[in-house]
Amino acid sequence: MPRIRIRTISQLSRGAGWRLSLLHVHDGDLLFWVTKGQGLSVVQGVRRGVGIHNALFIPAGHLFSLDLGKQGFGLAIELPAAGGLGMPDEAQHLRVRDVHAQAEITGIVEDMQREQSGKRPFADECVMADAIRLSVWFRRQMIEIGDTPEQSAGSAAARRLSQAFCALVARDFHTGKPMADYAADLGVTPTHLTRSCREASGMTASEILTQCTLHAARDLIETSDHPLQNIGHALGFGSAAYFSRFVQHQTGQPPSALRRLAQP
Repeated sequence: MPRIRIRTISQLSRGAGWRLSLLHVHDGDLLFWVTKGQGLSVVQGVRRGVGIHNALFIPAGHLFSLDLGKQGFGLAIELPAAGGLGMPDEAQHLRVRDVHAQAEITGIVEDMQREQSGKRPFADECVMADAIRLSVWFRRQMIEIGDTPEQSAGSAAARRLSQAFCALVARDFHTGKPMADYAADLGVTPTHLTRSCREASGMTASEILTQCTLHAARDLIETSDHPLQNIGHALGFGSAAYFSRFVQHQTGQPPSALRRLAQP
């Protein structure tokens, strides 16, 4: 049975802010329920404000970041990609203002947490049943309050181009392809792509590509024992020296120091 996990947002990031604040992709679907604080999210190249009683659904493979600051708090429900739960195919951001709906999702998630921690027989089946209830709740809220494109950054054309670019980056960032090649794939100039991405996401196209690459690099450096030159090669860097310079320029530390500091 596919694994479902409920953790705090801080636990999901393992106490390292870069794990959520840098653009990246997640293997499974993610549903965030924010209960304290406010911040910013960038999902598929579109920036939005996130606050209390916001539900943010990120399908697997979507490029996203989330920064709630030090005072923010919420829960992250990890769901299996294409797990048959009926969750939407596209990212959704819902601002849930109805107190009964807020209480309903809180109750569902608390039920899931009790089953997850209780270790009783058939707990996984019960959590899966609650995940279906969660999916029904989410889809009902989509009908009642819908998505909120009017609160997104940028014009509709800029958002569409930024979203298309991020979909390509999520798929191809490990190839080392430069930003200009993405622009060519999309049939626009690098200047137009950069302007549209900045308008929609607050970042240039190059910054989006850099963040995605850096997140993947740091994750592999700090959580695997793969040789550093192999990590660089897997991410499309032409040489180990170029990879090391990239990491040090972005983090202030060479890859070997990041790996050493990440050890227990």
